[in-house]
Amino acid sequence: MGKIISLNISRHKGVNKEPVEQVELRENHGILGDAHAGDWHRQVSLLAEESIDFMRNKGLELEPGAFAENITTVGLDLAALPIGTRLGNGQVVLEVTQIGKKCHHGCAIFKQVGDCIMPREGIFTKVIVPGILRRGDNLDLLS
Repeated sequence: MGKIISLNISRHKGVNKEPVEQVELRENHGILGDAHAGDWHRQVSLLAEESIDFMRNKGLELEPGAFAENITTVGLDLAALPIGTRLGNGQVVLEVTQIGKKCHHGCAIFKQVGDCIMPREGIFTKVIVPGILRRGDNLDLLS
């Protein structure tokens, strides 16, 4: 079982994501109000706090959302989840559609330390069942 420790959105592309207390997710869209939402396979991004800790150990001061993830979790090995895995909080259901992504021409974090975890450990999902997610909600693997 995992837990949501941060929810992050950006209202415009190209700006840092900001933490929010809750988000509303729509089927075939993603998070309402997030500039990266849309009818495609990368509607909602997730990254584990454990992955962020790996980069902190390289000397970086990083807050949840620093890798532009929408949802920061703790207690789930996100990168090990196969495509098609479903996650939920008892209402919302997300389905894993992609593991990792290319960095944009070497992101700022890569330029600082020569490494970035998002290409290896960030995951992307689409919304299967819409609803509300709140910071502090459990996020469980669904069978």
